[in-house]
Amino acid sequence: MSSTRKEFLIAMAGAAALLPQLGAEPATPGKLLIVVAHPDDEYAFAASTYRLVRELGWTADQVVITDGESGYRYAALAETYYGVPLMEGDGRTQLASIRKQEVQRAGKVLGIRHHYFLDQKDLGFATDASSAGTANWNRPHLLNFLSTLLHRERYDVVLTLLPTAQTHGHHRAATLLTEEAVSHLPEEQRPLVFGVESREKSDPPLSFEGHAPALTFDRAASFGYRNALSYRIVVNWVIAEHKSQGLFQNDYSKHELEEFWLFEVSGKSARERLPRFESLFRSDVVHQGLVLAPADPNRVHLLQQVSQGGAV
Repeated sequence: MSSTRKEFLIAMAGAAALLPQLGAEPATPGKLLIVVAHPDDEYAFAASTYRLVRELGWTADQVVITDGESGYRYAALAETYYGVPLMEGDGRTQLASIRKQEVQRAGKVLGIRHHYFLDQKDLGFATDASSAGTANWNRPHLLNFLSTLLHRERYDVVLTLLPTAQTHGHHRAATLLTEEAVSHLPEEQRPLVFGVESREKSDPPLSFEGHAPALTFDRAASFGYRNALSYRIVVNWVIAEHKSQGLFQNDYSKHELEEFWLFEVSGKSARERLPRFESLFRSDVVHQGLVLAPADPNRVHLLQQVSQGGAV
């Protein structure tokens, strides 16, 4: 056997070993749940979702808690595109329906299997998004829905938005609900639960509760003919589907990094399970330039249940 052929086989064997082993041979792709407050929040983990679903065969579902009605402020361009008023009066009701369609089209890009719209009225905010209230949310209904879904589907990973003090109050509330629903599962059935934040490489490193992220995914990773493509294209496609959100369109090709913090509610075995999930993003599986940090599970801090406001 030639040395080139031998090296190829070794490389292929190594790549196969990185795929998730879920108790059966051959490897079974995992299951992902995304829980967000608004239509378009999936942007924060669009590249990693594409990677898992479109490239590695995972199944992904998405829960959207609010109807997104309050995303009307920058909808002027979309009024022409959709041919209906969206910024005042009955237009806000039409906007909620349009945003569902936008989520579904973005989901087609990412390969989302099911979208669950829980239709809590989006009351928006006055001057500060971090203070957005959730008193109108039907908390028992939301918690019951999430708990039932998690128990039925047995997801391997759950993605939410990182609930920093500066983020939208609805984002923090959605993360709190998700954590509580996961806490109702037996330890051995709990998925890895991550809070995710996207940022520019040029931004200062982000610390949450004093800790660095458990892993980082680089949207600028290159692939395709002459490595001319990157995951930023996928993210841009997702942005483009949310045409009702005019200001959002300015985020094209921004925020190269998707950073993941692992929550303690994931269970006692979370540190041991993390490297297997981390391995799915390694550059030696498919593409060049993917970033991971850290590789040592002993360096991973499990974040305690979030208590920074936003309770519902």
